This record gives sequence, C-alpha cells and structure tokens, in this order.
Amino acid sequence: MRRPSIASGLAAELVRVNPAAGAHRVAVRAAVSVAVPLLLLWSVDRVEWSIYAAFGAFTALYGRTHVHLSRLQMQAAAGALLVSVTVLGVVVGTSSHRAWLAVPVAGVVAAIGSLFSDAMDWHPPGPLFLVFAFAACASIPSHPVDVAVAAGVALASAAFAALIGYAGSAWRSIRVPGAPRTTWRRTAFRDVARRHLARNVGGVVLAGSISTAAGIGHPYWAMVSAVVPLAATRPSAQVVRGVHRVIGTFVGLAAAAVLLALDPGGLVLILVVVALQCAAELLVGRNYALALVAITPLALLMVHLAAPTPARVLLEDRGVETVIGVAVGLAIGYLTRDRSGPALRASSAG
Repeated sequence: MRRPSIASGLAAELVRVNPAAGAHRVAVRAAVSVAVPLLLLWSVDRVEWSIYAAFGAFTALYGRTHVHLSRLQMQAAAGALLVSVTVLGVVVGTSSHRAWLAVPVAGVVAAIGSLFSDAMDWHPPGPLFLVFAFAACASIPSHPVDVAVAAGVALASAAFAALIGYAGSAWRSIRVPGAPRTTWRRTAFRDVARRHLARNVGGVVLAGSISTAAGIGHPYWAMVSAVVPLAATRPSAQVVRGVHRVIGTFVGLAAAAVLLALDPGGLVLILVVVALQCAAELLVGRNYALALVAITPLALLMVHLAAPTPARVLLEDRGVETVIGVAVGLAIGYLTRDRSGPALRASSAG
C-alpha cells in the first residue's frame, strides 16, 4: 500500500476534528471561573481590573485530564505562577521603558514556564499563558498602587478557579464512584529538555524584539504566537499548529471586527467574554484553528476591557503580530530540529 505523502498527511491534520472527550466539563469550569470575578468587578465599577482577574482565571485551564489532588496540585502550581507573572508585568508596566524592558523579562518568563511545564507535565503544555499574562500587563501603563491591586485580584481569581476545579473532581467522585484517579508525572528539573526551553526563550525574545522595533502596538501577541508552534516537538506538528494559529486568528479577526463594531459594554461585554471562553474550551481540544475563532475575539475584548483601544488598531496589530510570531516560531523549530531522527513525518499537533 502506498504511504501518504507528507503534504497529504499535514493536510489531513489541519482539518481533523478530534472527539469532544468531555470538553463540556472543562468549558463550564472555565466559564464559571472567569464569569464570577468579572461580574464582581463590574458590580463594584472596577472593570479596569478585569485583566488581572482573567489571567488568574486561566488557572482553570490546567489539569483538564486530571482529577482530585492531581488536578489541585497542577492548578496550584500554575495559578501561583500566573499570579506572579501578572504582578511582574504590572511592575514592568510602571517603567517608562516598559516596551523594551518587557522583551528580555518575557524571555525569562518563557524559560520558567517551559521548565515547570516540562518538569510537571502541565496540560496545556508550554509557557503560552504565562507569557501572555506577563507581556499583556507589562504593555499597559501602570502605577505602583496597581501592583497590590493586581496581586489581590489575580490571587483571588486563581484561588476561585482552583476551588471550582476541585469541586468538579468531587462531583465526579459522586457521579462516577470508583472512577480511576490520574497521577501527576513529575520529572527532575535537571532532566527536562533544554532544547525546548531554549526554543521558547529564543522565540519570545526574537518575536518581541521584531515587533517592538517595528513599533507595533501589542508585541505580546507576537511573543505568544511564537511559542504556539514550539509546544509541539516534531516539525510536522509545529507546522500544523502554526498554520492553525494563522488561519484561526484571521477568521477570528472577522468575528472580532463585528463584535467591536457593535461596541458592547458593561454587563453585555462581560457575558460575551464568558461565552467566548466557554466556546474556546469546547473547541481547543478538537481543532485548534476552530478554537481560535473564539479565542481571537476573546483576547481582543479582554484587552479592550482593561485598556480601550481603537478597533482598527487592535485588529491590525493582532493580525500582523500573529504572522510575525508564527514565522519566528516555525523558523526556530526548523533550525533546532533533531537531525538524528527520521525525516519529517506527518503527526498530531499535540
């Protein structure tokens, strides 16, 4: 039987839609974890703090395949780092040199995220959310008083997300008595893949430097897009993730343009954000490009909540920086590929 070509294998991976695999449970937890903090902030007229709450709520995204103590441990570790890098971003945001200062510090954040992700078997893997949380907060002009606010809001939101995650495990124990408990595979820090760490750092620093030097307004989108392909280890899987990122982002930009033109505000905007978060988690495990149709407007609306920006600027920056970041990530992945193994093969996007 004739083996499929590399091109046909990659094409099949690009359009493949995986089974749902209980994504609705993750989606509900993520939606509740972001909805409650945002609604509380809206009720006290502090919507400008919503970005801190949203990044703390990212804690809910970790450990989706784990339950009980295993999930709690993973979410506690990820949540602590999410809070820490959010606060670090606000600290950098107090500097008048924040644009260039954010680039090397984001590289350090990428190194830490890569290290912990590989050593503690994080799911989702990689430093993407840590880099996003740090660099987005670093891009917003801040004052020293904002540091304490960011710490308190992000910590409360992360703790709430972890509580929701543990409650989900408890409910599963009641609903499915005797269900198997997943274990948390740990690796010694000294044994993690150094190449993976170097790739993430290089991708973040290079993509951030290019975008900052070009004067694009939101370099963190290039940084985040650079680490997306690098979450996969094989070149073919990196290509799939990169193409998914670009295609999904540009379709998502069309949806974002409509939402920004409608200019929802207050409670309506928060409900839209919650709905998009839910949709993203329903789709991210099935097909990354489809998920980005929801993730892209979600990210833009989150930024718009915290720091209102003209819609055209947001849309253009997101599109250009996504292409820059993916190009950098794919180039680094290709240049640092393992040349000792077999030739490029079609594989899963991971």
